[in-house]
Amino acid sequence: MIDTEKTSHKLIGSAFLVDIRSPDAPTERSEEHLAELEKLVETLGITVAGRQTATLRHPKPRLLMGQGKAAEIKDAAENAGAEAIVFDWELSPSQQKNWEKLTGKPVVDRREIILDIFAARATSKEAALQVELARMHHMLPRLANAWTHLSRQKGGAKGTRGEGEKQIEVDRRLARDRIARLRKELRNIGKRRRLGRKKRTRASVTDVAIVGYTNAGKSSLLNALAGSDAKVEDKLFATLDPTTRQTSIMGLNILLTDTVGFVRKLPHSLVETFKSTLEEAALADFVILVLDVSEPYLDEHEEVSISVLHELGVDTSNMITVLNKIDLLDTDARDAALAKRPGAVPVSARSSEGLDALKSMIAERVSGSPPPEVFEIPPQDHDLLELACKTGRVISLQFDDDGKAVMTAVVPWESRNLLAQHRVDKHSTDNIQELQTT
Repeated sequence: MIDTEKTSHKLIGSAFLVDIRSPDAPTERSEEHLAELEKLVETLGITVAGRQTATLRHPKPRLLMGQGKAAEIKDAAENAGAEAIVFDWELSPSQQKNWEKLTGKPVVDRREIILDIFAARATSKEAALQVELARMHHMLPRLANAWTHLSRQKGGAKGTRGEGEKQIEVDRRLARDRIARLRKELRNIGKRRRLGRKKRTRASVTDVAIVGYTNAGKSSLLNALAGSDAKVEDKLFATLDPTTRQTSIMGLNILLTDTVGFVRKLPHSLVETFKSTLEEAALADFVILVLDVSEPYLDEHEEVSISVLHELGVDTSNMITVLNKIDLLDTDARDAALAKRPGAVPVSARSSEGLDALKSMIAERVSGSPPPEVFEIPPQDHDLLELACKTGRVISLQFDDDGKAVMTAVVPWESRNLLAQHRVDKHSTDNIQELQTT
């Protein structure tokens, strides 16, 4: 039977990248896609020898494109010294075979690269089973091409078949049997997880899922919020298994779960396969969407993340959006990012900037009401004092000789966003908890 453990990255030292774009698609978008594909292949230790964009009006069934453009890409890959070609497009089994025949090189698509990354990252039994299941689904329609070297017999008795045809049938049967066993094992693991979730529900613990694009800093945020030591790497898909940590935020018992990262064109087989893992997000009380605000393609990463959440059936109406790595931006870039996402929380998981505001917002979601906070408001900003009085609940208010107001108040998040620059950060959560009980 074909070896499902073999991954393409073991066979490739250098690759030539190809993006497919429509005539009306902006050039910048193609560059963006190639840049991400480059990150993906480099994650597997593959060197990028070169890259090219092919503009197509209508994909052709044999090679996606015409013979002339295909020959141009073949020559470019050879001149670059690439050992393989990687498409940022999902190739059909026959297209993959035709390209390999044309170029004499291994040809893989984006989906196969992502599968290889997942295979390399899987450490737990569940992740390994999930990856194997996705790979089996990927390879099943390609089995017919694996035995073309065994010619079919011609002539002889009626119904006689060649060795290749017999082996294909055997491989397909074995593959389907293996898929059935993998699904059964994953269902059993899912049952055990659901039992654990029921126990947490009975214990009145709030589940919060941390989600987002791969490498956005989800694990770093988990560590910053929970004071834990979850694995943090500057790599794509460093986390495959859900990592859960229990913590207390403003006196509230909370379970934070870090989930597998999203990516553009995440293969549907992986979404389906990892649903048992990603259901931690779907079944959480609410989710925290982490965005890397320093990422040049932030808008698309946000769009992809929300799209995957909707595909999983996650309710995003109560979602907290976190703009992570805010310390990497200047003031103008910060203001622009926040203006496009009103209500988002600017945070640096590395420097702890903005963590107090995020904790307050989490506590507000959990308890149903925002916690008290202390603000120092100078005379020139007394319009904000009026805003707090109108929209929130003032617990105490004092003025010093210079007219500066020191206010302890419960204000909704929209108002707190405007008052953020006047928040007294040194005011500890312990003191806030005392205010809540008095």
